[in-house]
Amino acid sequence: MAANGLMAASNVFLHRPENLNFSFTSRTNQMAPLGVKGRVGFMGNVKLCSTVVLSMAKSETLEEAGKSVAPGNGISIMVNGCSGKMGKAVIKAADSAGVNIVPTSFGSAEEAGQRVEVCGKEILVHGPTEREKVLSSVFEKYPELIVVDYTIPSAVNDNAELYGKVGVPFVMGTTGGDRTRLYKTVEESKIYAVISPQMGKQVVAFLAAMEIMSEQFPGAFAGYSLEVMESHQASKLDASGTAKAVISCFQKLGVSYDMDQIQLIRDPKQQIEVVGVPEEHVSGHAFHLYHLTSPDKTVSFEFQHNVCGRSIYAEGTVDAVLFLAKKIRSKAEKRIYNMIDVLREGNMR
Repeated sequence: MAANGLMAASNVFLHRPENLNFSFTSRTNQMAPLGVKGRVGFMGNVKLCSTVVLSMAKSETLEEAGKSVAPGNGISIMVNGCSGKMGKAVIKAADSAGVNIVPTSFGSAEEAGQRVEVCGKEILVHGPTEREKVLSSVFEKYPELIVVDYTIPSAVNDNAELYGKVGVPFVMGTTGGDRTRLYKTVEESKIYAVISPQMGKQVVAFLAAMEIMSEQFPGAFAGYSLEVMESHQASKLDASGTAKAVISCFQKLGVSYDMDQIQLIRDPKQQIEVVGVPEEHVSGHAFHLYHLTSPDKTVSFEFQHNVCGRSIYAEGTVDAVLFLAKKIRSKAEKRIYNMIDVLREGNMR
């Protein structure tokens, strides 16, 4: 997934049953190391059974929340990167939700002047020049505008600076760029934003569970070695932000691992023959495999999450837009939110 520009800490959990039991079952038979010719096993060797209650407080009922951000009720989105597959998927999901699509978008210099048609709507793509003037004009015309960014990693920081300068709220689904600079820019701009390297709600829930485990049981996997493989469509230029987030949890659990060790698979032939990606989803998928091995190699654990297509991210992005619109209308604190905040709200479609 690509885009033009953030990381906010979130306290998600907090009620936990007194009789908390983590039940692991593990096989000791060995797997072929990642990268070895032959199909990579995506069958998990571990069953993690945990009674964990995530406490996500709500300040209003779902009905009240729905009324406050009824889809299409004045909300407009400008999707930057609309010519890309992710941008188009978001437009389709937003249109289905009744959100107004602004017929303006930002793209590369090569795309300037192009007209992209999605859901019967024609969108004019503007290049890098006069972006501030164009965005200011659009924001004036659509006062409840929220920008959705699915551009490219190299555009993340410049785009975030532009949104901050104009004062327009935005949802950043683009990964990459200088994330520290990104968060600093938005924090200083005092605007509303949802920034997340992962927009899939169910995957975000998995990440929250990993955070719980890493914070409650630090060092539990000390001494274990870790192998990480992630496979995405060839157009994804950077390493998976989701993989990095999961790895950071394993590091808290005591595993020593350098992000440069992530095995990136972008070759379609290898994705089909080795990873097992369905051929029809080679152009749009996200497969992740994390393999842990004990120091004496007698115990191994696997965690995996595989996504085919882009609908999970597009739907999550629209939920983030509706969430942000609600925050704006209620005059909530102007700050950086993430997808855990969206999950916590508990009123997704």
